[in-house]
Amino acid sequence: MNEKFRKYISVVNEKFKSMSKWQKGSLFGGIALIVIVIIVSSLLATNKNMIPLYSELSLQEVGQIKEELDARAVPYELTNAGTTIEVPEEQAQSLLVDLAAQGIPDSGSIDYSFFAENSSWGVTDNEFNVMKLDAMQTELASLISQIDGIESAEVNLNIPKDPVFVSEQQQESTASIVMQTEPGYQFDPGQINALYHLVSKSVPNLPTDNIVLMNQNLEYFDQNNENNFSTGDTYVNQQQIKSDIEKDIERRVQRMLGMMIGMDKVAISATADIDFTQEQRVEQIVEPVNEDTDTLPVSIETITESFTGEQPVDGAVGTEEGEVTNYPAGVDGNVGDYEMVKESVNNEFNRIQKDIVESPYKIRDLGVQVAIDNTRTTETGETEQLTAAEQAAVEESVASILDSIISTSIDKTYGEVAVEENVSIVFQPFNGTDTITEEEAVPTIPLWVYIVGGVLLAVIILLIVMLRRRKSEDEEEIEEFEEETVVQQQEVPPLAMNEDTDSTKRRKQLEKYAQEKPEDFAKLLRSWISED
Repeated sequence: MNEKFRKYISVVNEKFKSMSKWQKGSLFGGIALIVIVIIVSSLLATNKNMIPLYSELSLQEVGQIKEELDARAVPYELTNAGTTIEVPEEQAQSLLVDLAAQGIPDSGSIDYSFFAENSSWGVTDNEFNVMKLDAMQTELASLISQIDGIESAEVNLNIPKDPVFVSEQQQESTASIVMQTEPGYQFDPGQINALYHLVSKSVPNLPTDNIVLMNQNLEYFDQNNENNFSTGDTYVNQQQIKSDIEKDIERRVQRMLGMMIGMDKVAISATADIDFTQEQRVEQIVEPVNEDTDTLPVSIETITESFTGEQPVDGAVGTEEGEVTNYPAGVDGNVGDYEMVKESVNNEFNRIQKDIVESPYKIRDLGVQVAIDNTRTTETGETEQLTAAEQAAVEESVASILDSIISTSIDKTYGEVAVEENVSIVFQPFNGTDTITEEEAVPTIPLWVYIVGGVLLAVIILLIVMLRRRKSEDEEEIEEFEEETVVQQQEVPPLAMNEDTDSTKRRKQLEKYAQEKPEDFAKLLRSWISED
């Protein structure tokens, strides 16, 4: 048995040695490929595709489902910080039906379906009111959770008891709601108002003033506030607006002064004080249609009275004692008459109601700082400083421009502004504007360029060496293959196929074995001799 095994090993070894390098590489590559295919197939066969069974669960619900899956020996995975349970895809549908039939998951909350499933005559009024309140809170929280931007909600209602006597006044309900909002989601005023009205109409006798609405970060959503942002968001928005205003002023001044002095000769910095107070007021104005012309009368009332008689009328309408108006006095003392005409005209007039919302972005104060290079380059290439007269002329021109910009930018409601106090003009030589000498003008190559070039050169040399070595190895393999072919052709004896008997094969094998491994062949002979 050992002899046959050794013979088999020797044959395999000889066959392997006779292979070329390309054949050996193909053999090992094929074996490795087969092993990889077997491993991947086994992994795919054992790995099951997991899909979510439930998501966004509470800890109580996760515990219920986990206990049931463990009892059924169903493999599962918890993802999303333990709020999602994944099961094998082929078992997901049946598990959903089975768990739903068992009432799992059960959050423990009471909704309106509780009354249909647990109707009983033995429920007291207090128990019924508690269950009714819990059901209202659950249904309202579920309704709010379906709105975009809201993941979940917790609702706490306080509903007073109905008055016993008619004389008692009905008290108002209150509601406190905490919403789990999506990160970065911004609610517009319309959505906030809709939430307030939704809660108000869902609970009896609940005005919107008695509703408190906030998110998980304790950020309050006010119904009357058009900008329901957090304090941090408000600060960021205000700073962004302030920065945009300052940058706009700097660009305009830089462009204007750059055309006069040179873009590299001036530097601008602006600081603005912005009033973010937003005023909203209502004005009701009553004025005539046109004071210069007759207006259109709405109604005219004319009253005419006349009297003729012997006795004078005492206390006639429209007269005071001892006064006679609108008629001539009688000649005789015993005969008198009077006539009165009264006309009331109601003219049309304008009723004007103005709802004014002032802009919340007003520039309250503005300061501009200007730095000017006080050097210039002559035609000969030399650098010289500006004279005092030239600096004064430039300063006067710049101050005039800034005066106009500041006076028109600041809102007039803040009164007159002392522009001289808000403008700062400085003359200073700028760094880096001196004339560069010829030696300094020669561009220097950075150090990183040399490093990158050296690395690229080393990579190129390495590739060339590897290609040459590969080429020489291929040539050697071709030469070895040709030599082996010639040797095999020389070793083949010119014998017929029928003369190649078993004894001839054994003799050739022994001769080849004696040539390749003489020591082992000698040991083999000794063993044969000892056996004989």
